[in-house]
Amino acid sequence: MANPRHRVGTKGPAIGRYERGVAKPTIEVAGKLAKILGISLDYLVGNSDQELDDNTLKRILEVQRLPEDIKEKVYYFIDISIKDYKTRQAYS
Repeated sequence: MANPRHRVGTKGPAIGRYERGVAKPTIEVAGKLAKILGISLDYLVGNSDQELDDNTLKRILEVQRLPEDIKEKVYYFIDISIKDYKTRQAYS
């Protein structure tokens, strides 16, 4: 994997300053960092404690584009799967 500093386009020890909280990246740099790390910008800046991996996020975005009747079927299947998992965990 390429050095994040090169992938983001920063110069010098900027990444270290970001990590130490001495400096704050621009929104463009923060967006690039989030993409490189495979996390949301909200998670990166602490606005969310929910981290969605790229595969989950892609699936959620695909579901959002579906017609309402299909979305309801997807939600139903998800709900049933979650209930089944929780039931199995309770009896394990």
